[in-house]
Amino acid sequence: MLKDPAAPRERLAPWLRKRLPQGDATRAVRELVTDLGLSTVCQSARCPNQGECWSRKAATFMILGDICTRTCRFCTVPKGKPLPLDDDEPERVAEAARRMGLAHVVVTSVDRDDLPDQGAGHFVRTIDAVRSALPSAVIEVLTPDFRGDAALIDRVADARPHIFNHNTETVPALYERVRPGARYERSLALLARVKERRPDVRTKSGLMLGLGETAEDLRGVMRDLRANRVDILTLGQYLRPSEAQLPVERYVTPAEFEAFGREARALGFLSVASGPFVRSSYNAAEVYAAIGAASGAGGS
Repeated sequence: MLKDPAAPRERLAPWLRKRLPQGDATRAVRELVTDLGLSTVCQSARCPNQGECWSRKAATFMILGDICTRTCRFCTVPKGKPLPLDDDEPERVAEAARRMGLAHVVVTSVDRDDLPDQGAGHFVRTIDAVRSALPSAVIEVLTPDFRGDAALIDRVADARPHIFNHNTETVPALYERVRPGARYERSLALLARVKERRPDVRTKSGLMLGLGETAEDLRGVMRDLRANRVDILTLGQYLRPSEAQLPVERYVTPAEFEAFGREARALGFLSVASGPFVRSSYNAAEVYAAIGAASGAGGS
């Protein structure tokens, strides 16, 4: 497994070694993203699946710039004062998705607490642009918490993405250390609000494991998410992207991930992805398609 030179020198568990595909498709995605002046969370977050996903012409677009106003301690996205919004960005995202021929388009963002609408309007414009360019594509958004502002949450939900994802990221006991500026209850309330506002929109959330949570901590979050009618759950291993981020407390074994996945399905999640390399948008199309097998319906 190729390693970022900025990453700490710590021994990975043997099951965390994988080959990184290269080739024409990977190069084409890189060139397209560069040509259109776009950001991807694949690059900004140093995702270990980037090569694999890009080789399949899949990418997660990151809007609202590439500088975040939050200081989450697991994330490598640059922090600081963001630049003004790029008004053409939604159309460029749609054009990239069109050129890639995507059937499932995932759009996430940095946090923009500096903006009056925290970027909600930009999300809506991006959803509309993608829908116009690719009318049959599934649209998935992975949003910030909008500081719990119900009007902003409603604004994005009313644009009717097929999937509204917001990650709880970790268990409540670790929020102060892992996600300063975020609130567990606020994230739950956002997910509940989306489902209340738009029952036909699938809701989704994900957690990183290995930051010091206990198994019972995790079970508590899974129960809370189901109590708030979250449809899709992702569980993956936290991997320290550089020495500036929190260290890994524990490598969760593949067998444990499988067991947690079974527990999540027993709780009633319609689709669950649980494994060391799982990320919020990893194999997003397949994770969404699994809902059909579980519920007999493909979503909104």
